[in-house]
Amino acid sequence: MKPAEPNALLELVLAAGRAPDPVGESILDAALAEFLDYGLRRASVDSVARRAGVSRATVYRRFENKDVLVQAVLVRECRRFFGSVADAVAQLPTARERLVEGFVVGMRYTRRDPLLSRLLSTDPEALLPYLTVNGGLVVAVARDFLVGQAQALPDGDKPVAGREPAGVAELFVRLAISFTLTPDSCIPLDDDESVRAFAISYLAVLMGPGGVSPET
Repeated sequence: MKPAEPNALLELVLAAGRAPDPVGESILDAALAEFLDYGLRRASVDSVARRAGVSRATVYRRFENKDVLVQAVLVRECRRFFGSVADAVAQLPTARERLVEGFVVGMRYTRRDPLLSRLLSTDPEALLPYLTVNGGLVVAVARDFLVGQAQALPDGDKPVAGREPAGVAELFVRLAISFTLTPDSCIPLDDDESVRAFAISYLAVLMGPGGVSPET
């Protein structure tokens, strides 16, 4: 099967989707709860169906198999993640500020997201390839999303030559993944304020002159 292109996958993640399906949403809620309690390997379609209060056949009518159910849960969680970033940066006036705040929200999300924490602790062999050796698509999707948010301005910031927004955004994404997988660091990143200060001092300057004010 040909891998999805970053833009196509990003559109899938951000799409509003079909008309609301209360039963389908209850199944996804149950699957998420099951994954949080037992991890991916131990969770079963039967247990998800019981938790959702529906039959096994009802689950399979909406999700072909367990892999499809897992993907649907992950896509919904990604949609929530990107939505939280978009909401956080929507009112910011410059591309630099949007990239910085996107990094802050991304780091906060990875620190606090219970599903990511669970998968890293119980199912790393299933998750890590998507963030490391096979992580190119994840990096590309997150990078393109950040670039889209940064450029959704009437007069976007103009980076200096050789420092295109896509390159800067990719550095932000790769650093966020690295800090998520290896949180121990001499760099203080325990709260939003310290993450924002790091992003302003070390990352925003990659866009060239102008930077971001510390009050951002």
